[in-house]
Amino acid sequence: MTALVEGDLQLELPDTINGRQFDDADHGLSHCMSAVDWIVDLEEETYFVEVKDPDAPAAKAYEQNGEFVRGLLSGELDKKLVKKFRDTFLYEWPCERVDKPIVYVVILASSALESAQLMTRTDELKRRLPSGTPGCWARPLAKGCIMVNLETWNQTFPELRLSRISEDA
Repeated sequence: MTALVEGDLQLELPDTINGRQFDDADHGLSHCMSAVDWIVDLEEETYFVEVKDPDAPAAKAYEQNGEFVRGLLSGELDKKLVKKFRDTFLYEWPCERVDKPIVYVVILASSALESAQLMTRTDELKRRLPSGTPGCWARPLAKGCIMVNLETWNQTFPELRLSRISEDA
């Protein structure tokens, strides 16, 4: 089993699935590119996974002011999320690791968000990402995108357990 950790969240991958931490100093372009937190390779597709966790113990002071939810609902966070997807794609493509359809998954670990808000934000993010196959594109940049919370992640991807470290201790 492989465990990927971002702040207070841990993703457990079975031995049959490859995953790696991506948003770290190893890729060497932190000074000019944004990056998603994890890249998870499945047999048929690759997930670019970005984690936002305003419910983490370390983020509580920030979230008490409602700044995260305001940024999310205003669409300000969408701009950052799009940049993270594009920069990660631009990094992975010349490394010849973009050979399967990509699904962009954003984990919004916030108890303050309702499922209707997640669906609205997913629709807005889809609108902002280059999607479809316009003009001369032979394939789409992203197969799709989805925003989930902890509960919906574990329902949607039961083989990829996501948990809060502080609750498991």
